[in-house]
Amino acid sequence: MLTGPDDEAFCRRVSQALDLGFRLHGSPAVTFNGERVIVAQALTWPSSAKE
Repeated sequence: MLTGPDDEAFCRRVSQALDLGFRLHGSPAVTFNGERVIVAQALTWPSSAKE
């Protein structure tokens, strides 16, 4: 699970995880903490078992 402010750095972290082989899991979550928008994205590591 990656979380953080909704900014360029967060997008870069998600892109880096995808480049490493992680997969997005579900939709992102978004909330507002009173000062800024905070996002979260679940990631999974692909299993070696055939689906």
